[in-house]
Amino acid sequence: MSLEIERKFLVKDTSFIEKSYQKNFIKQGFLNSNKNRVVRVRVLDNKSFLTIKGVSNSTGTTRYEWENEISLLEGEQLLLLCEKKIIEKHRYLIKNKMHTFEVDVFLNENKGLIIAEIELNSEGEKFEKPSWLGDEVTGQIKYYNSSLSKNSFKEWL
Repeated sequence: MSLEIERKFLVKDTSFIEKSYQKNFIKQGFLNSNKNRVVRVRVLDNKSFLTIKGVSNSTGTTRYEWENEISLLEGEQLLLLCEKKIIEKHRYLIKNKMHTFEVDVFLNENKGLIIAEIELNSEGEKFEKPSWLGDEVTGQIKYYNSSLSKNSFKEWL
């Protein structure tokens, strides 16, 4: 188990795409999404992962995370047991100095939502913000994938 320290931002435009060095298709669902723990199944292209995340700290930047790769077949079967809606998105990886941004372009019920995440080594770690990065939404629960699987972006509009 490790500590995950990340910050989330809305994205202003799609200029990040030309700077990306990798694009993946992600399909994920939640076996459990209560406030004390989240159990997620993710199929990323031809790999699958089972992830458990704990409660975020007061700033929303840090929480415990356990992740393990499982077989693609197991991932696809576990998606059938997941709560409500399955999230689908394209993830772009963009190198920015010493950091990598993961930018998720959501599909289907969450189409129109684009969120960038950056993982850090400490909560106070400095990083350069690219021009396409918008308002910070770290700690805003409605932007968590587990929340988007229950209350999709289209329902907000």
